[in-house]
Amino acid sequence: MAHVVIPAFLVIGLIFGLVTFPHRHLFGEGPPQAPADDKGGPGARLYWALVATFLWPILIVSGLHGLYRVYSARRT
Repeated sequence: MAHVVIPAFLVIGLIFGLVTFPHRHLFGEGPPQAPADDKGGPGARLYWALVATFLWPILIVSGLHGLYRVYSARRT
């Protein structure tokens, strides 16, 4: 069973990292918007994909909190 679960975990994380790259600022305590001068080159995309591959469950939880903070700030 581990020979299926572990690769599936990593593949889901890699896909999550590639999809969420433009919105990675929501997954941490960084600025509320992505920097305008951020080129987002292949190195940055690869780094984010590698981080997300191993930490995607934690990133989802922190991303939900980030979305909550963004939407609650817009209401006030």
